Amino acid sequence: MSYHHLSTIERGRIEELLTLGYTNRAIATRLGRHHSCIDRESDRNKTETGYTGVSSESAYRTRRSNSRPKGKQSDALASIIEQKLLATWSPEQIANTETLGIVSFKTIYNWLYAGKLRGADTQHLRHKGKRRKAEKRGKFAMGTPISERPEEVKHRQIFGHWELDTMVSSRGESKGCFAMFVKRKSRLYTALKIGDKSATSMQAAISQLYHTLPNGAFKTGTTDLGKEFACYSKVETELGLPLYFADAFSSWQRGSNENSNGLLREFYPKKTDLAKVDQKNLSHNLFLINSRPRKCLGWKSPIQVFLHEVAHLT
Repeated sequence: MSYHHLSTIERGRIEELLTLGYTNRAIATRLGRHHSCIDRESDRNKTETGYTGVSSESAYRTRRSNSRPKGKQSDALASIIEQKLLATWSPEQIANTETLGIVSFKTIYNWLYAGKLRGADTQHLRHKGKRRKAEKRGKFAMGTPISERPEEVKHRQIFGHWELDTMVSSRGESKGCFAMFVKRKSRLYTALKIGDKSATSMQAAISQLYHTLPNGAFKTGTTDLGKEFACYSKVETELGLPLYFADAFSSWQRGSNENSNGLLREFYPKKTDLAKVDQKNLSHNLFLINSRPRKCLGWKSPIQVFLHEVAHLT
């Protein structure tokens, strides 16, 4: 049974039984308490006239009201945090170096928002303490959330599940765009040139890949909340291909996509006009990426794993 403080009724019973001459052990047995609990209670609250339940309860409530945790904040610690914030350090950097584990980065954020650091405030954060709002990605109702995605997709054990994304040229300079696809199990990475980042273009790319792959090689897709995926209902209806939407600001839920996009950016850095990239050149660079052995695949290449899985499709 978990520990709990003595109640007002129990203190009244203690007073009554002590008056009748009961020992502390006998009282403990009557109340179903350990005898040391009764010892502490009677010693702590004994007055010149003996133990009384009313005065003991009053003393208990006074002690409880004064028993507030002091917390970890001190002038010396606050000074260290303030200095590093002014030096453009993030709370997480401070928590993992300067404070040596005394406080977590969440505690530092709480102190900032509560105004407990006199020499710094939220304006000294690199993002100025602005709370991020849910991003609006066009005017379409999101489809099935990732929380409803089958567990087999999450664990990367079943063949046929993909992550989808887009890669764009520099903003305002070109509408050139790639539709990106990566297999969750084999990490096979492919991309198709599309004219722009529209739902129509994305739907065409998904349909093209779906009909190019062997039957059973494209079972589901996981996407972000980009407006180009407003075509999800048509994709699900026409191809029978379920699309699941990751949560906002949760890129780790599509980790293979984010990692693979970074690999392709080595060939096409940001500010590259993707409209000028021909599909032959793109396919060559994708082949180089897919031919590299991966530690996560037991030092096999994505192409090897993908071809092995295709050969065993039933």
